[in-house]
Amino acid sequence: MSEELTPVLIGVGQITQKDVEPREAKGPIEMMAAAARLAADDAGLTPEQLAAIDRLAVVRFMSGNYADPVGNLADLLGAHPADRQHTAVGGNSPQMLVNETAEKIAKGTCKLALLSGVEVLSTITRAQRMGIDLPYGQITLTEEDRNGSLPTELAHGMFPPVNVYPMFENALRAKRGRSLKAHLLKIGELFAPFTKVAAQNPLAWFPIERSAEELATPTAKNRFVGYPYTKLVNAIMEVDQSAAVIMTSVAEAKRLGVPKDKWVYLHGCADAKDHWFVLERVNYHSSPAISRVGREAFAMAGKTVADMRHFDIYSCFPSAVQIAKQELALPEVDDIPLTVTGGLPYFGGPGNNYVMHSIAEMAQRLRAHPGDYGLVTANGWYVTKHSAGIYSTEAPSKPFARKDPALYQAEIDTEPKPAIALEPQGSAKIETYTVVHGRDGAPYMAIVIGRLDDGSRFVANTPSDADVFDLLLDGEAIGRKGKVTTSGGQNSFDPR
Repeated sequence: MSEELTPVLIGVGQITQKDVEPREAKGPIEMMAAAARLAADDAGLTPEQLAAIDRLAVVRFMSGNYADPVGNLADLLGAHPADRQHTAVGGNSPQMLVNETAEKIAKGTCKLALLSGVEVLSTITRAQRMGIDLPYGQITLTEEDRNGSLPTELAHGMFPPVNVYPMFENALRAKRGRSLKAHLLKIGELFAPFTKVAAQNPLAWFPIERSAEELATPTAKNRFVGYPYTKLVNAIMEVDQSAAVIMTSVAEAKRLGVPKDKWVYLHGCADAKDHWFVLERVNYHSSPAISRVGREAFAMAGKTVADMRHFDIYSCFPSAVQIAKQELALPEVDDIPLTVTGGLPYFGGPGNNYVMHSIAEMAQRLRAHPGDYGLVTANGWYVTKHSAGIYSTEAPSKPFARKDPALYQAEIDTEPKPAIALEPQGSAKIETYTVVHGRDGAPYMAIVIGRLDDGSRFVANTPSDADVFDLLLDGEAIGRKGKVTTSGGQNSFDPR
């Protein structure tokens, strides 16, 4: 590959729509078009040059019901791209699209690409509350060809993500030997710097700096959701946000007249997934896939973590950040913030498209600090699908050569997975758990992942008794023994 086919990001655009009456608010296609035009303006492209894209990719969104959102966006931009892609569900999608598009550019099969995504869940929710019918419909829950959860997981409450990520968190806490109270503060200390970054970002949904104590302390306004997570450390999806990225080759960037100070290169990248279903995981405090993605991306870039000066670590929930820190060997005490946006709970978590904002913000940060390197990570489903990208304004010293993810995915797939007991009976112990709370702040359901004496794994609920909830909320429950029974597809674990 010649230097002229080196892939480069040339334009980024972001938009946050707040406090707009639902009838006047932009819909999802209009939001994406606005972000795309901002990206074109950023690159210095005319509307006609933007319309000349030969690749258009849209991240799957839940705002409204569209048979062909890629085509709808293309029509609004006056574009006729031959290469059109609508991704599957997953927060890894934006970085994965950048990785795949860079490869297409390097191989000469793509000249100019637009990647975009959106959510307008805030407007939709407000419209529903006001009894307003929007022309693009209501919230549409979609799933890719392969659902992210097993039927037995769904039957016991392991959906939505606010019920699942706390189970990783409790496993992390137990692995690190922390008390419940001490770990709550650690969660606050982890996310307090994110709020500081969000407070300085004019596009953030919640630009409010908060202390670790405020984040970690349960109150009437900061209730537990899925224990040990208070409301303020959960990703917020009820936002109106869109972001877009324009990519091309060095040769095309020169032809289009894009100034070099706008160019941002992808130096390293990788994509992988852990065992698909949560019940299949090796454990709940690590991620073989994140570890491998990190190694592959750093090797491709010829860099190490120590070379990174800017980060955006996927931050839907604290456990996602902690597992990524661990697997990427990030320092336990951070001198550099782990986000350039403010993170999903504070900047905003627009469904699957948050990382498009990460990439856009990273590009702006690197342009302001020429020669620096930045790392973006992305996560889909339940610490399931992972992508990473290493960026810099510094030109790569070697041709872009993305390793086929299938080559290392095959190794990850050999990681052991336990047998799953669909109808568990008998003596068992808790491997991890969460206690789900209602809007009134009271617990109403506990979810347990446990192991039978033969090592097989199961998911169950506990009896909905106050003394059971108190036991799980006030002491070390992981490793606690009890009895599991099953009836009609419902499993019950009693730890008393």
